[in-house]
Amino acid sequence: MPSIQEQATLTSKGQITLPKAIRQALGVTTGSKVSFELRGDEVVVTRADAKHEDPAIGDFLHVLEQDIRQGKHIGSLPDDLVEAMFANLQHPVELDEGLEGEVAL
Repeated sequence: MPSIQEQATLTSKGQITLPKAIRQALGVTTGSKVSFELRGDEVVVTRADAKHEDPAIGDFLHVLEQDIRQGKHIGSLPDDLVEAMFANLQHPVELDEGLEGEVAL
């Protein structure tokens, strides 16, 4: 998708109007729903019905959403996993770094 940069003014009610070029690029019209995702100090706007780029992840997210809505298969994380996650929270990650050892997919 081409890069488009537009500005909108925030109203006193916290509302904005999506600029026409953005609406057209997203393919949204009156009554369409959009989703907002905060990534650091940026907000990413997508069509609410947009599919994830990876169909396997998209399908997984759909199943997960259904389970959450229905209250199924929801539970606490094991304490040792929570501790490990918190221990690694500030661990720097280099996404371009190679993996060591064997990787099975």
